[in-house]
Amino acid sequence: MPFFDPTIKPSDVTPQAVFENRRDLIKAAAAGTFGLALAPWFSRQAIANSPEKLIATLNSAYTPKEDVTPYKYVTSYNNFYEFGTDKADPVAYAQSLQTRPWAISIEGLVKKPITLDIDALLKIAPMEERIYRMRCVEGWSMVIPWDGYSLSKLISKVEPLGSAKFVEFISLADRKQMPGLKSNIIDWPYREGLRMDEAMNPLTLLTFGLYGEVLPKQNGAPVRIVVPWKYGFKSAKTLVKIRFTEEMPKTSWTQFDAREYGFYSNVNPQVDHPRWSQASERRIGDSKGVFAPKIKTQMFNGYGDQVASMYAGMDLKKFY
Repeated sequence: MPFFDPTIKPSDVTPQAVFENRRDLIKAAAAGTFGLALAPWFSRQAIANSPEKLIATLNSAYTPKEDVTPYKYVTSYNNFYEFGTDKADPVAYAQSLQTRPWAISIEGLVKKPITLDIDALLKIAPMEERIYRMRCVEGWSMVIPWDGYSLSKLISKVEPLGSAKFVEFISLADRKQMPGLKSNIIDWPYREGLRMDEAMNPLTLLTFGLYGEVLPKQNGAPVRIVVPWKYGFKSAKTLVKIRFTEEMPKTSWTQFDAREYGFYSNVNPQVDHPRWSQASERRIGDSKGVFAPKIKTQMFNGYGDQVASMYAGMDLKKFY
């Protein structure tokens, strides 16, 4: 089926055909070979044919010229310790997670604390599709088309006080639904945090989907954070609470081992993990498999133009 044929009626567009076209569109857009103006058309057809699709306009400002990681790898190779420590555990054990009804409480140092259900969150701002690099501290990476809007849109709604310097994110911790909580590898619930300027940066995405679909459960449904210039564990999943604080929050992996997981955790190839180098990465889904050459890791994961100014004057080896 071609990218666009004006003779095709909406009733002729099946969900599978829309999905295949959307994948082709994303790949073409990532390669810079296809006009991005058609993205809204495909989104409208998708939502009309399936409630599991998200209306999202592809934002070319956040589109790297790299091939996106195949959907099957994005949704089957995951770190989500609430469901187990093996990469295959989340897809195997997360499917029983109940994502409706769902609400997030937004509290702390704000003028307008509020609790919002998922439907209200979806309506706060127009949905955008952004293709971001994602780099794991373990030394592998992906390129993923996410669907959401800048977290700053939500933050503006609650009007943080001048004393609010940090934003803390707290994930669901339900032992009935999450078998990984039986492990004491970290102190549950999972907690992460950003400095206020990091949270307000336009790149920081409140995320509801990937590849034009609602978030799969193993990827952090129904809502998560994506912070593309930081290591992946900074992007908290399955959120139930966002809290504004004056002091730097205690984050899960920093509490586990501050020597390995600093609060900032910006992608920095010049600072090795205590047990391995961070200078290069293995791109998941490369057609050459284990024989694929490693990729040189970029400072701030390639987003330095948008974020480096926030760390001017800081020792990024000390504040890792």
